[in-house]
Parts: sequence; structure tokens; C-alpha cells
Amino acid sequence: MNKSLLAVLNDAERLLVAQTGRAELAALDEDAAIELEARIRRARNKYVGQYRRAASAAVAEHGGRGKARPENTRAAMKAEAFEEALSLVSRRVAALARQSAAELRAERLAAARAAKESRAPSARSAAPPAARKGPAVTGEPAGDRALRSPATAKRRASTRAAGARRQAKRDSR
Repeated sequence: MNKSLLAVLNDAERLLVAQTGRAELAALDEDAAIELEARIRRARNKYVGQYRRAASAAVAEHGGRGKARPENTRAAMKAEAFEEALSLVSRRVAALARQSAAELRAERLAAARAAKESRAPSARSAAPPAARKGPAVTGEPAGDRALRSPATAKRRASTRAAGARRQAKRDSR
């Protein structure tokens, strides 16, 4: 981080920003990183609010918040320092979230595979097809899946559009 930005921070704020170092972030788990992100976001919002309030109070004198900025550089620099720290922590939180999502997905897939493999073939499936009860097995999808294909979706959309055109024609009379 820029040394001029660090110079405007007090000791407690410097300690908070120091927790965003590469080694410190690598040591955090997902919950700790989220908690750090929340603390840094609160500090950033505090100084952004201070900057905006002070600058808006000077609008009458200077004609705009941007023109009042030179008198309000301390709050702006603190907000910028916390913005940089927040970007680092947010990036780390996102990486940890992606990693935990991938782990969770792998666990679920492994559990599903294990459940599928643990099912033993039943005696009914070994019986000849004539002895089985239920619908005959065909190449056609059954249930809702039979209704969902690109051709049926196009037909359904065409029917809806035709109905909408008829209704619009009636409404315009």
C-alpha cells in the first residue's frame, strides 16, 4: 500500500490494514476473512461518509464537492486506504468461497456416487420384462421430460405469440 495513505491512519487503523498483508490473509479461514472484510468495510464506509458530509457542507462556499476536496484530503485518503485494503480482503474471500464451493461440490458428487454404487440390484430387475409391472421401457423420455424439447418449446412460444397478437388486435378495436 502507498506510504502516504498509511501515514494518515492512526495506530488502530494501521493494525487493521496490516491484517491485509499476503501472509496474514493466507492464514485466515473463510469465516475469519469474512469478519475482517466486514470490519474493513465499516471503516471504509465511515470515512467515505465523513468525506461526503464535510464536502457537501462546503458546497455553498466552493460550488461543488470536488472543488472542496483539497480541504478534505485526510478523510479522502483514509477512505482510499481502506478501499485498497477492502479490495485485497474481498479478493481473498472470493477465492476461499470458490475453494469451499468446489470442495462441497466434490463431497456431494462423491456421496451421490457412493449412494448409487451401494444400491444392490434388486430381485425385481432380474426378472424377465414380462413379469415386471409398471410402464414399458421405451426410448422416449417419460413424464415432464417428454414435454421439454426445443421443438415443443418453439411450438409453445409460437402459440403464445399468436394468442398475444390476437389479443392485441382485439384491444386495438
